[in-house]
Amino acid sequence: MLKGRHLIDPMDFSPEEIDEILQLSDEIIKNPRLYADVCKGYILATLFFEPSTRTRLSFEAAMLRLGGSVTGFSSADASSAVKGESVADTVKTISNYADICAMRHPKEGAPKIAAMYSDIPVINGGDGGHHHPTQTLTDLLTIRSLKGRLSNFTVGFCGDLKFGRTVHSLIKALSRYENIKFVLVSPEELRVPDYIKDEVLTKKRIDFVEVDKLEEIMPALDILYMTRVQKERFFNEEDYIRLKDSFILDLNKLENAKDDMIIMHPLPRVNEISMEVDSDRRAAYFKQTKYGMYVRMGLIMKLLGVEI
Repeated sequence: MLKGRHLIDPMDFSPEEIDEILQLSDEIIKNPRLYADVCKGYILATLFFEPSTRTRLSFEAAMLRLGGSVTGFSSADASSAVKGESVADTVKTISNYADICAMRHPKEGAPKIAAMYSDIPVINGGDGGHHHPTQTLTDLLTIRSLKGRLSNFTVGFCGDLKFGRTVHSLIKALSRYENIKFVLVSPEELRVPDYIKDEVLTKKRIDFVEVDKLEEIMPALDILYMTRVQKERFFNEEDYIRLKDSFILDLNKLENAKDDMIIMHPLPRVNEISMEVDSDRRAAYFKQTKYGMYVRMGLIMKLLGVEI
């Protein structure tokens, strides 16, 4: 049972529990009208202590499409945090007004603290560079919907693999499925942290390779997950200028890719995917945002324990 549970870390739920959420989300996609009033009378509080576009709006759209209501704030400046109120006091108060809350906070661990003091389910909508579990659910639903399965893939991650919380979370999540291989494409300065390699990939004996060129591994990929190479992560501008074009996806780099490969990105993008790729049939990153709304609909229903 997921009713009343919190979602703070992508690994909080078992593969079977995640499958429950994905299955319900798939049913909502097929017949959204059936679910239009299931959350009538319920209130979602969106506690966003830092700005967000996709995550906050998809949570709000999810609750509204389920027939529920939404309250909350979109930045710390619009809350009593500016007066020094603690996260614990904020969530204790919100528990009196809402039935479930989604929270984003710049400090790592803040949603976990909130869950300790909350009387309602807390969903982590991103805490610093730590976790973003609903993005992971979004990614899993996207893959499952477009590829029909969550096993037997070669997955390429490209860009900033050192600081990208979405990358770390998805590697952990996919590592629980069968026959997954990873190709990690990044400059040496932005490689996947050793703890991910040691505690997840090596420990579970998962095949992976690290490369610094995207074109050479493209034919092997079933999924390409792009992220931004951030200029501010480099110690000197010369290294950034030398490397940055290697990690920009354009149509030329896709010439040898599989016809059924899918291209994903957690967004926002800057220049790491050329706009000419948007019209390619393999581009899935805007579909991904829609799947994000559906998976949050399924998650809200499960945590509230509501059914048709």
